[in-house]
Amino acid sequence: QVQLVESGGGLVQPGGSLRLSCVVSGFTLDSYAIGWFRQAPGKEREGVSYISNTDGSIFYGTSVKGRFTIDRDRTKNTLYLQMNALVPEDTAVYYCAAEQHDYGLDWSLYNYWGHGTQVTVSA
Repeated sequence: QVQLVESGGGLVQPGGSLRLSCVVSGFTLDSYAIGWFRQAPGKEREGVSYISNTDGSIFYGTSVKGRFTIDRDRTKNTLYLQMNALVPEDTAVYYCAAEQHDYGLDWSLYNYWGHGTQVTVSA
């Protein structure tokens, strides 16, 4: 059974950093496309970053490129999202999601989701 469990969210001041974790079970990190998505209040869910299961390529959404870094630890079955230089616009619920097919950052095509973790950027 595929499961994803996020952690690491919280309240941080603008300019600060957070590191999110997503522990997965029921599959290996290399076998599924896996990534981070977020949804702010009143806004559509959007893709933040993901790792392709085709060739391991990494992609970032335009708004986070240069500030966020995605990586994984295969020995711990864990995906991470290091978030630096946070701004209030990064406030959202962050979700980890996985899919057997490589659908990129199109969140609507992902079938496996975690419960989400809240990130709030505020002074």
